[in-house]
Amino acid sequence: MTAMTAPLSVPVSLALVGAGHTHLAVIANASRLRAAGVDPFLIAPAGFDYSGLASGVLSGAMPAESTRIDIAGLARKHGVPHTVAQVTGVDRQARTLTLGDGSRAAYDAVSFNIGSSVEDPDAWASLEGVWPVKPLSSLFSLRQALEKDLAVGTRSPAVVIAGDGPTGFEIAAALTGLHERRERSVNLTLTGPTANAHWAPGSAGRSLTRNLDRRGVKRIAARVVGHGGRRITLSDGQSIACDHLVLATGLRASRLTDQLDLPLDDLGRIKVAPILCSVGDDRVFAAGDCATIKGSPRPFAGVFGVRAAEVLIDNLCALGTGSKPRPYRPQSRWLSIMDLGDGTGLAMRGDLWWQGRLALALKRRLDIGFVERHRA
Repeated sequence: MTAMTAPLSVPVSLALVGAGHTHLAVIANASRLRAAGVDPFLIAPAGFDYSGLASGVLSGAMPAESTRIDIAGLARKHGVPHTVAQVTGVDRQARTLTLGDGSRAAYDAVSFNIGSSVEDPDAWASLEGVWPVKPLSSLFSLRQALEKDLAVGTRSPAVVIAGDGPTGFEIAAALTGLHERRERSVNLTLTGPTANAHWAPGSAGRSLTRNLDRRGVKRIAARVVGHGGRRITLSDGQSIACDHLVLATGLRASRLTDQLDLPLDDLGRIKVAPILCSVGDDRVFAAGDCATIKGSPRPFAGVFGVRAAEVLIDNLCALGTGSKPRPYRPQSRWLSIMDLGDGTGLAMRGDLWWQGRLALALKRRLDIGFVERHRA
């Protein structure tokens, strides 16, 4: 386990960059940091959309504001100075952050919780009618666009989802639910190398694909390789109509990590020791989607950012107290629940799974509880 190589004089100026799942808890525990001799300040957007409720919003079951956490209000509540900005550059030697307006902020230590973005090697995300799954605001805009299409025409718009991972399947289910709530047939095609839920445990994948097949979703085992003129081209040579293309092609860490000159994995995630500091700089901490623990890689999932929060808070306090940091050991099995857009959910943990209304009720309870705990 890595330890701080040099003690820091107090008060320690701690920059919190980003306000994802982990930093929400850090902000809420700012008084603990200050008592330990650590003065946090935050550089992040004014609000945060909680991903756990995104599929509920996309399906039309919940309003968009149900996912929103007021970061500015939360920071004020806990006395954390907050600059609404993006960090565009990092000078680790000078220990300064460059913001979008060109100004700089100095720090003694920095913690990153900046999330992930969609892999988009062909730069399609900026094109009209293309909707990456992150940021979540893109999906909410997609819902608005589809509602407008459904309101003015009799033909359901052609939607193609590029990606057959859990996100692609959950979005397919949510968009099908959006059409069902408006009593419209769905014209949706899910594409990917297998177009099967091969990642799901046991027979859960078959149950999920049967659910979508029964509701009219088409599945094609091919990748999207071309886009233009309201059509997409697939790797098997097919060309199909496409009014809206959803990019669920996999995630990578926020591009800011590329500027840090620190060890990263092949998805751009900062390699951190179990105590959540970078293996290349013990004054740089990271958690959530932008980090991967050396020796314990995990997929992109909010549960790890939430579970890491208490350890990160303790270890940031240790910057001021000089106490020994403690390791975070991510669980090898975790609960994930998909919202299927039809009033049911698919819950999975390790090799176990169950599907039904109780699964969705549990998901809503957990997700709404998280948002409510972080209301300003």
